Amino acid sequence: MIRTLIFDLGGVVLTLDPQQAAQRFEELGLKDAGQYLDSYTQHGIFGDLEAGAIDAETFRKEFSQLIGREATYAECCYAWQGYARDLPQRNLDVLQRLRNEGYRLLLLSNTNPYMMEWVLSDRFDGHGHGVDHYFDALYLSYQMKVMKPDERFFRRVLEAEKTWASECLFIDDGPRNVAAASQIGLHTFCPKNGEDWTEKIYDFLK
Repeated sequence: MIRTLIFDLGGVVLTLDPQQAAQRFEELGLKDAGQYLDSYTQHGIFGDLEAGAIDAETFRKEFSQLIGREATYAECCYAWQGYARDLPQRNLDVLQRLRNEGYRLLLLSNTNPYMMEWVLSDRFDGHGHGVDHYFDALYLSYQMKVMKPDERFFRRVLEAEKTWASECLFIDDGPRNVAAASQIGLHTFCPKNGEDWTEKIYDFLK
């Protein structure tokens, strides 16, 4: 019986726009932004930031060296937050509904402090709430110092939650992430980026 629902952030809760993010980084002076950025796993200092190998200030300094000028914290936020195309209200509504129905909701995301500056703020949903208003716990790559699809990420979540993989449904738009979760026994659902999953999820909960 599924009791815990584990959601990805980008591509599931909110719709991703990697092209917009790359464009913003290029606006700031980064050449060939696409070689660093990916919808699922970042590279170079971008990956180091999301893996928790460097902190936000170290990233800002190293990014400044890449572009040949001093980048501000606000500029880094602007570029990273370009990944967010939109946040469908239907997603937030069903998250609240699922919690009201007794499911435990977790967020498990490859992300970074610049993205979370907005996601955790009262600007996130347009109603004065951060993402933590919709979830019982957040598991973030830069804090956990491990990234999907590394199975250690999933195992640490299961251990922290004191739950069994067989009692969890993992919802992620990344096929590699879903495959890794499935390998250790989680039920999985892989909607496409931006797809309306709010009714289909109940097919897994029957």
